[in-house]
Amino acid sequence: MKENQLREQIAKFGESLFQRGLTAGSSGNISVRLDDGWLLTPTNSCLGALDPAKISKLDWKGHLLAGDPPSKEHFFHHAVYQKRPASSAVVHLHSTHSVAVSCLPDVNPDNVIPPITAYYVMRVGTLPLVPYYRPGDKKLGDAISQLATKHSSVLLANHGPVVAGKSLEAAVYAMEELEETAKLYLLLYSHNPRCLNQTQIEELEKLSK
Repeated sequence: MKENQLREQIAKFGESLFQRGLTAGSSGNISVRLDDGWLLTPTNSCLGALDPAKISKLDWKGHLLAGDPPSKEHFFHHAVYQKRPASSAVVHLHSTHSVAVSCLPDVNPDNVIPPITAYYVMRVGTLPLVPYYRPGDKKLGDAISQLATKHSSVLLANHGPVVAGKSLEAAVYAMEELEETAKLYLLLYSHNPRCLNQTQIEELEKLSK
């Protein structure tokens, strides 16, 4: 897909996510890998009102090549791309239910949300918790980098999810699945839900490869 088409796709998905309440105000950011760098939504931009021509284009050293200045969280997108060469897009949102789960005190830090549904296992897999860092803290990039090799999705404590995918469409769909599963998890939180067993998980993992 050509760069101008990817710019349009970022704006389209950004508007869809915003209109459905999965991000608010100027929160969240989206990036896509290019042959000669990568695209990232600009700093302080609303995902519901993106101008494709103003989306930031950076090289792999972080230099701005075109568009408006990039999101201040550009460094952790870069960390994901470095560790996941097969990933072509990264989506980060402050989606309500996922953020709520990220604030719970007694979650499993190695896999925050248990395997409740088949599609969650196939699209997200395991979801480790990244310890809290203030927004813009470069240590957050290092923390994500340590997990990104083995995990396409992570949950930032008291902040929100970061999801990578083979395409922007795949990353958005995985993000939506994560948010819906977070909602289910909160609904079932005190009910000791029946989760998928290891045999069922392994069967699904084979299907999703």
